[in-house]
Order: sequence, then structure tokens, then C-alpha cells
Amino acid sequence: MAEQSLRIDAKVEYLDQVISFLDRYLEEMDCAFRIQTQLDIAVEEIYVNIAHYAYEKEGAGWAEIMLSQTEYEGSPAIEVRFTDAGIPYDPLAKPDPDVTLSLQERPIGGLGIYMVKKSMDRMTYERKDGKNILVLTKKLK
Repeated sequence: MAEQSLRIDAKVEYLDQVISFLDRYLEEMDCAFRIQTQLDIAVEEIYVNIAHYAYEKEGAGWAEIMLSQTEYEGSPAIEVRFTDAGIPYDPLAKPDPDVTLSLQERPIGGLGIYMVKKSMDRMTYERKDGKNILVLTKKLK
């Protein structure tokens, strides 16, 4: 299946369009429901973070989501690449939250990215040409 991309204003109200774009691609790949659900949650978390935090003013920039088939560790996989021109931010540089602490003891923030990291097979980040590039890879089997 060919690579597909969607460039959209980074506004939370466009989340449904982003998820529909992803789901159409996954349905053409005959993706299992469990994996589709994990990808939907991960893409929602990353896109909403871009919409809220990537730009000085919320909704002032854009996000591009590129979907492609790939292989990871010998298995068919999907790669979801997020690109934005916002403030430099590497979500992988922040330490994982201590989930053994109670809610009262745990600092606010970081749990969404932690859940994405746990549900994906690989996550990479780079800052290139003034852009944040975050890539999620998920095995399909």
C-alpha cells in the first residue's frame, strides 16, 4: 500500500479528521481491531499534544501525519510519522513517570506519552530543518 500523508492545521477540533485518515489506511491494510485501537489512542495523544503545545499560540501551526507500511523485526508494521514546525520538543527525553506512586504522589504530566511508548513497538524523535519529527512503529501481527 502506498504511503499517504495528511497536512492539517494543528487544532484539536480536527482530531476526528486525523483519526478517520488513520482508520481508512488501517482498514485497507486489514488491520486487527486491537492494533487499530492502540494506534488510534497513540495518534490521538500525539496529535492533541502538538495542537496544544507545539506552537506559541494554540492552533497557530500545522501538523503532518504520514502513514506507510514497513517491516519491524521481520514483521509487517505501520509507521506513523508526525512532523510539525513548532517549539523543539523531544517527548522521549523526559523520564517515564513512576507508575508505582499513588496519584497524589505522582507529578502531573507525562502519562500519555508513557502509554504511547508502552503500546508501540518503537518510537523515535529527531529535530531536523527546524521541525520536530516523531515516528511511531507498530507491528501488525
